[in-house]
Amino acid sequence: MSIVVKVGGEVVADLALRKNLARGIRALHDEGERVVVVHGGGPQATALAKRLGLEPHIVGGRRITDLETLQVMMRVLAGEVNVTLVSALTAVGLRALGLSGSSAGLVRAQKRPPVVVSGGGPEPIDMGFVGDVVSINVSLLEALSDDGYLPVLGSLGGDDAGAVFNINADIVAGEVAEALGAERLIHLTGAPGVLADVNDPSSRFSTLTASAARAAIAAGKIKGGMIPKVEESLARLHGRIGAIHIVGAATPDGIAAEVRSPGSVGTVLVRE
Repeated sequence: MSIVVKVGGEVVADLALRKNLARGIRALHDEGERVVVVHGGGPQATALAKRLGLEPHIVGGRRITDLETLQVMMRVLAGEVNVTLVSALTAVGLRALGLSGSSAGLVRAQKRPPVVVSGGGPEPIDMGFVGDVVSINVSLLEALSDDGYLPVLGSLGGDDAGAVFNINADIVAGEVAEALGAERLIHLTGAPGVLADVNDPSSRFSTLTASAARAAIAAGKIKGGMIPKVEESLARLHGRIGAIHIVGAATPDGIAAEVRSPGSVGTVLVRE
């Protein structure tokens, strides 16, 4: 069994949050847990694109990954963010090993076919170099863990012809957790969990079943960017993952505390 931790680029960019994350994962390691880290890099990619003078191409709120954008994502996910995160984990004594989904076919993917996008008109939209996960090289992740390494995976993927694809980090983390049959999938966020009132940390849901989460979304208690994160989590609960946690990155000892006592510092989503 294992734990998959998904980390956003905003966490990696903040020194205090990065150190807190590293300490939390070290605590899990010391308790005998096998951990795989999956990260994104949205803020870093946006900043680099601006420095390069690239204008984002957005359709229906979704970013088209053209060739130049893909090159930015490769520099960020397999470079800046991965190296920064690996260095922080190494500094607390972990054998962190930086990887991308293209490494040894770790994340096999295929180009996403054109799809009709809400707000993008009636015709299917080609999202460019955006990929859908086909398979995860579980044996590689298990071999690295068996040898004492902590895999740190940037959310890229590749196909058998050598093409590289940009993939949403939440999706990659979910696919990795499901392929491993992970005991837990943990999403680190800016909020201290799922809140009924985004301005009131005390309104945190400690536990949500699938039906309760859907009811909270329908009632407008779960709002904004937390909705797709919860919905993606609910979809994963039908697979092999034991439980999914949404935890605040700034919570001291947050990851380890949440694993020891689910729902104590974050929100745990469970089956009925």
